[in-house]
Amino acid sequence: MNESYGNSRASSSSTTSSLNSSSHGTEDDHTIARILAEEEENALKYGGNKLGRRLSHLDSIPHTPRVIGEIPDPNDATLDHGRLSSRLATYGLAEMQIEGDGNCQFRALSDQLYHNPEYHKHVRKEVVKQLKRFRKLYEGYVPMRYKSYLRKMKRLGEWGDHVTLQAAADRFGVKICLVTSFRDNGYIDILPKDIQPSRELWLSFWSEVHYNSLYEIGEVPARVRRKKHWLFF
Repeated sequence: MNESYGNSRASSSSTTSSLNSSSHGTEDDHTIARILAEEEENALKYGGNKLGRRLSHLDSIPHTPRVIGEIPDPNDATLDHGRLSSRLATYGLAEMQIEGDGNCQFRALSDQLYHNPEYHKHVRKEVVKQLKRFRKLYEGYVPMRYKSYLRKMKRLGEWGDHVTLQAAADRFGVKICLVTSFRDNGYIDILPKDIQPSRELWLSFWSEVHYNSLYEIGEVPARVRRKKHWLFF
C-alpha cells in the first residue's frame, strides 16, 4: 500500500513537473516573441524601407535558390571583393562588418531584422523550421538527401546558402535585397512566396565567401555588442 502510494505520489509529481515545464516553455515562448517584437520595432524606427525607396530604380534578376557553389581561389575572391566594394560605393551603401564565424548570413539577417546580429541562433532556428515544414518548396533545389541538408543547417557555424535566404524571406515575410559581387548579377531580389513583403532587408554577398548587413553611407551603427535576454544564449 505504501509502495502504491509512493508510486502515485511519484506519478503525480512527474505530471506536475511536466505541466510546470510545459508552462515555463510557453512563458519562455511568449517572452521571446515579446523581446523580438520590441527589437523589430526598434529596427524599423532606425531604418525602415528607406534604402528601398532610394534604390527602387535598380534592376534585379529573378532569384533561383541554390546551395553553396565552388569557393573562389584567392585571386578571384580579391577581384570579386573589389567589384562588390565598387558597386556598394556607386549605390551609396556601406557594410556593417559581420563576424565571419560561419554564421554570417544569419547574423546579417538578424541585424536587419532586429538591429542586433546576436539573435542569429533564433533566425537559424526559424529558417530550419521553415525548410522542414514546407519541404516541397525547397527540396528540389538541394542536391543531397534533404534530411541530411536539414541536419547540416541546424548546426551553428554551418554556412547559409540561397536556399536558406529564400526560406528566410518566406518565414519572416520580407523582401531580401542582395547586392552581390557577381559580374553580371549585381542585385538580386528574394521575395516571399505568395505574400506581400512587410519590409526589406539589405545584405551584401561577397560570392561564396561572406555576408554583411547594409546601410546608407554614414548610417552604419557603431559596433557595440548589445546584451541579449538570457533565453537566447
